[in-house]
Amino acid sequence: MATSKDLPPLDVPFFPNVFIKNQFCTKPQRPPKSTDLSGKVAIITGANTGLGYEAGRQMLELKLSHLILAVRSGAKGEAAAAKLRAKYPTARIEVMLLDMSRYDSIQDFARRVDSQLPRLDMVILNAGVFKFKYETVPSTGHEELLQVNYLSTVFLATLLLPVLKSKSPPGTPGRLTIVHAALSLVVPLPTTNGHKTLLGGIDDPKYFVADKQYNLSKVLAQMFAYKLVDYVSADDVIVNLVCPGYVKGTDLGRNVHVLLKPLGAAFGAVFGRNVTDGASTYLDAAFVKGKESHGSFLMSWKVTPYNSFMYTPEGKTTADKLWQETMNELEFAGVSGILESMKKH
Repeated sequence: MATSKDLPPLDVPFFPNVFIKNQFCTKPQRPPKSTDLSGKVAIITGANTGLGYEAGRQMLELKLSHLILAVRSGAKGEAAAAKLRAKYPTARIEVMLLDMSRYDSIQDFARRVDSQLPRLDMVILNAGVFKFKYETVPSTGHEELLQVNYLSTVFLATLLLPVLKSKSPPGTPGRLTIVHAALSLVVPLPTTNGHKTLLGGIDDPKYFVADKQYNLSKVLAQMFAYKLVDYVSADDVIVNLVCPGYVKGTDLGRNVHVLLKPLGAAFGAVFGRNVTDGASTYLDAAFVKGKESHGSFLMSWKVTPYNSFMYTPEGKTTADKLWQETMNELEFAGVSGILESMKKH
């Protein structure tokens, strides 16, 4: 099966056609009934509620042995873990603190994972934010959606790559899935907006529009994945991106203005996918799909093309630029060296 890189770009002139097909014309797919996750260890970020919690529950239903809920609030994480422990008493369900807005928290989390876990099979990077207000992260100075949804996510992904490679069973690649969004397909080619760098232009409050910034923060991960496959072999770690569809009943809109929440609830009631079906896309990406999904974008339970600009010379040049800027941003942690080491077998 072809990867996203190998597919032709989507020829859909009107995005609602993609939305309707994804939401209403695709039958949800469950893991094969024979699936048995006994002995396996999985990490899910942002797993105390919504899709992350439900994905964890479904994996425990398939006899997952050890689930780590990576969360910002210890109290909320323990409350979620207690509910899961009551239902799955034979599984080990652990809470680990992780603040995706802080690089030091991400580094500390990756070190704990490496030192404390003798085995790691799967990681689902589900944590993300959506905000209507422009705000920066004090420790980095970056706009919050850019920071959490892109920079921090790819930082954590990079730090966990060698851990997954070394701690997955011999002959079996580790799995790393980044939660994504179909709205990334409507983003125009990112520009510097008159700044010296792409990241500087994206940080500029003059160009901040909440929904556009969210979509942009997601498409950057596609551009990163496009380059990442040059460093990471699917024999070591299979990395993919997954869109769960528009799902009602999640906590993504927790920062939306209170007056807008009824509108979101009404839209979700009509168009939203339920949490059970949405979370099943995570399982499909994390352990059902094979090496054909490496570096790919999954939507509607199948490999899907990237944003169409990624198939143009301009898109590839911009991806190169973003990659180098990302390496520069994260070089304090030696990310380029980590990625170079992943090339070695």
